[in-house]
Amino acid sequence: MGLFNRKADTTATATATLEVDPALAALTGDYSIDPAHSSVGFTVRHAMVTNVRGSFGDFSGSLHLNGTDPHHSTAEIDVKIDSIDTGIADRDGHLRSGDFFEAEQYPLMTFRSTQAEQLGGDTYRITGDLTIKDVTRPLAIDLEFNGSVTDVYGNERVGFEGSAEILRSDWGLTWNAALETGGVMVSDKVKLTFDISAIKAAA
Repeated sequence: MGLFNRKADTTATATATLEVDPALAALTGDYSIDPAHSSVGFTVRHAMVTNVRGSFGDFSGSLHLNGTDPHHSTAEIDVKIDSIDTGIADRDGHLRSGDFFEAEQYPLMTFRSTQAEQLGGDTYRITGDLTIKDVTRPLAIDLEFNGSVTDVYGNERVGFEGSAEILRSDWGLTWNAALETGGVMVSDKVKLTFDISAIKAAA
């Protein structure tokens, strides 16, 4: 089921009309991300030999899905930097500090989509603007559509999971420390992960 932009068949005539999947069209509407059943996380290499995983506990966002004209679907999310959690309080405090996110001065990380396309089947790529510390750069997130359901409370839900890789230095997150044996304490490459459940707004 395609939620986002389907690439047109180049063999079709200019006057051809694509059929709209009724199940897809029924998903059209505005959705709010449910933070209780969603997660925004990251993985980064530490000391060249292992991975540290963390997440942000406080975020909000919305989706607009257009099943009739899928390329008009959009996504946005606001993440509170102060909610970072790697399981170690001292490390979290360092990440909030001026060495990294400067959370007091730059409290939010935001994403605003600008384009969506179907890569094949239920796999999509959402491109948009990621802003960290007032630096805005393009980001492409590969997503898998996990389907839609009406939950036990009567909410219409959709689910997505996806990931993207960034170089943190592109957003001014440059702190590091050299290791005596070579290499650095924290890798520049960071993997971002998203597991999203969103609830459709009442008509």
